[in-house]
Amino acid sequence: MTLSFAAHSLECRRTRWSSTAEVRLRYATVDFAHAVFEYPLTIAAELDPFVLDDGQQLAEDPHASAPSSGVRLASLRGVDAAHLVLADVDLSGCLFAGTVHLDQLRLEGACTFDTIPPAVHWRRWPPVRFTERRVLAEEHHWRASRPGAVRGWNVAVLGAGRAGPLQMAPVYRALRKAFEDGKHEPGAADFYYGEMEMRRHAGDIPRSERFLLTAYWALSGYGLRASRALALARRRHVSDRRAADGRRSGEGDPEADGDRHRPGRQGQGHLRDRQGRSEESCR
Repeated sequence: MTLSFAAHSLECRRTRWSSTAEVRLRYATVDFAHAVFEYPLTIAAELDPFVLDDGQQLAEDPHASAPSSGVRLASLRGVDAAHLVLADVDLSGCLFAGTVHLDQLRLEGACTFDTIPPAVHWRRWPPVRFTERRVLAEEHHWRASRPGAVRGWNVAVLGAGRAGPLQMAPVYRALRKAFEDGKHEPGAADFYYGEMEMRRHAGDIPRSERFLLTAYWALSGYGLRASRALALARRRHVSDRRAADGRRSGEGDPEADGDRHRPGRQGQGHLRDRQGRSEESCR
């Protein structure tokens, strides 16, 4: 069964899908929260206008003012994603916390997520700059609600609920697995970073583990930001060079110091002077 919709929004909350289906959409924001998929279901964005049985294109005048024909997924909370396929869908505002078997979700085409606020933030010294990566909508909401949050994080809308690091860590882990199965290594790396960030901020880990995770994050970005380790190594190298130069300047001229502290050469010079004076006295 194939369903095609060109609409502003599509509400499929708590629906039950008892057969294999494909939902092709244009312009729509769709909500599948707590839906039940008994068979495989594909949700895909249709790039071209729909064509009717008589060969004519479907009129899309009501959507003429829309910025694009893209499809946005609002929520998958409470869904068993084992039979779900998403293709070319905008997931930047999708709520994933509470989704079951998220690691078996199939992502096809250009499925996009939200990203980190890109600018440098001068909230305090040193300035705050986030590393660019894909993030969940729930992380945006959580960071925006924290005291002293920087600009750029999206505030949760009414009814979005609250999800903290404990709820988001398994979501990042499952989506990382989904990206790895799809051979999408950059996406898998971004969600591994997000998983480690949620583990670092979770309130149920021991203080020693939090210290190790913080050091791992600061030194190398969880092994994914080599520039941090290179910058630290360069800074250490420069400081060592400066210390070595300072020791050399404090010691002075090494050749002069060497001659001053070599008694053999001074003794040879006194012996030659005595021999010269004795020869003159004999004459």
